[in-house]
Amino acid sequence: MNVRRKRLLATIVIGLLLPTAAHADRWEDLQRAAKSAYRQGDYNGAVINMRAALEEAERFGPEDPRLTVTLNNLAVLYWAQGNYGAAEPLYMRSLTIREKALGPDHPDVATSLNSLAVLYHSQGNYGAAEPLFKRSLAIREKALDPDHPDVAQSLESYAALMRKTGHDDEAVKLERRAATIRKKRH
Repeated sequence: MNVRRKRLLATIVIGLLLPTAAHADRWEDLQRAAKSAYRQGDYNGAVINMRAALEEAERFGPEDPRLTVTLNNLAVLYWAQGNYGAAEPLYMRSLTIREKALGPDHPDVATSLNSLAVLYHSQGNYGAAEPLFKRSLAIREKALDPDHPDVAQSLESYAALMRKTGHDDEAVKLERRAATIRKKRH
């Protein structure tokens, strides 16, 4: 390849990378702005910034981890506002993307499952929440160290559901396992 062609190719490649870098910077700025607005109690500002971050994340591609992070962050904002109807499709989309990109037994899939289960639990839809909590816990137990904090978190979430549905004996067992993990980690 001659020098002229190499320069042309380099110019094209750099031109293709610059918009991506600009989108990445803008995405990070919008994420920070949303988190800052949320910490200040400006929930509408947080949602506006996170929606804009989602627009940027869409440009990174359908399997880019920034997309699922943004979907989850926006879903959390909606959940915190009690807007469950807006949160659910975002959690579900994130779960679908993660399952496709990472496989059904990846810890990030467990995180998405847990988030969706918490949403259903918040709505009182215990029947929908339980299998998601169980699957999330099973993935984490298999994929992570048995004493990992995420395993404890899944145990605690599932225990809360068990308490809410009157399965106190099961809740106690789950809570004890979680407490044992937490003690080992400190």
